Amino acid sequence: MGVYENLSVKRIINAWGPMTIIGSARVRPEVIAAMAEAAASYVDLIELQRAAGQRIADMTGAEACYISGGCAAGLAIATAALMTGTDPAKIARLPDTSGMKGEVVIQRTHRNPYDHAIRQVGVQFVEIGNRLDTFPWELESAIGPNTAAVVYVYGARTMHEPLSLRETVDIAHARDVPVIVDAAAEVPPARNLQELTATGADIVVISGGKGLRGPQNSALLLTRQEIVEACILNGSPNHSLGRSMKITKEDMVGLVKAVEIYIALDHGAVTRGWAEEMAQVEAALQEIPGIRIVQEEARYSEGIPVARIVLDEKTIGHSAVDIAAQLAAGNPGIRVKQTADWFSINPQFLEPGEIQIIIERLRGVLAH
Repeated sequence: MGVYENLSVKRIINAWGPMTIIGSARVRPEVIAAMAEAAASYVDLIELQRAAGQRIADMTGAEACYISGGCAAGLAIATAALMTGTDPAKIARLPDTSGMKGEVVIQRTHRNPYDHAIRQVGVQFVEIGNRLDTFPWELESAIGPNTAAVVYVYGARTMHEPLSLRETVDIAHARDVPVIVDAAAEVPPARNLQELTATGADIVVISGGKGLRGPQNSALLLTRQEIVEACILNGSPNHSLGRSMKITKEDMVGLVKAVEIYIALDHGAVTRGWAEEMAQVEAALQEIPGIRIVQEEARYSEGIPVARIVLDEKTIGHSAVDIAAQLAAGNPGIRVKQTADWFSINPQFLEPGEIQIIIERLRGVLAH
């Protein structure tokens, strides 16, 4: 009996995406092996942090890298580091921001539930723009003597909107203000490991437990060496704001291995494999009355094909919510992204053979 069966917890097929609530990405076996080896010895965690971070920096072309316990922790520690530097008095004072710059500028269209990670440091958000547009003059006007940083949330819904990341960096740097980029799910594409830092952004935060398929409780902060040192002082094992956001020796070693493997992949072949699986879904379901299949990209990143299945509820007799619930209720459960009118199948984290299970279940559910 497996560990989950022993706990009476049902296994899930992830046709949804890198969602933390279902365990995000499945960790690669090679990463698990590296983590197991790391668990067998004691090391100095700060020495390991510097060495593992530098190895990742060398592989990605960044000057330096800090490894955090997930992206939310990374955003919090990055914000704290830019506010305090290595000043022990300021580090001890947080989340009381007295005597330090305590404002972070963010575009209104970039606000999302994850920005609590930044606000918990004690900063105040200064919003710019409206729900459609942000203009350069708005960022220029919002930056003042109390501005600690500008935060840019880089993703499918923001990357093509004004104000661009490169424009944001140029405006902020002209006023000596650093830029933090929340790019949690933006690998793939692999080029983002280099291109986002190439914009000049001061800290780029990328999840280790999503597309990289490393430890879920990990993230890499691509940055500069002096910022890494400030992050170290603001994070565990030091007694500071980030003490509860622990990153373990196993996570650090596992993330190094995950980045090594990911960089060496044939990313074109991976993408073609995903497209082939989505073509299988369309071929298997297209003749079922009451559905329409749209091939599109995942809405959190670039280059990940998904099959969006749009339902005519009158013909099918069930809404997309009903269908998704029936898929989730099976054993194993199948989790998909869904709205009231459609649900989608995402191949990013499917294992060999799982697409056939999904197709069989879909045909059974939709036929009824």
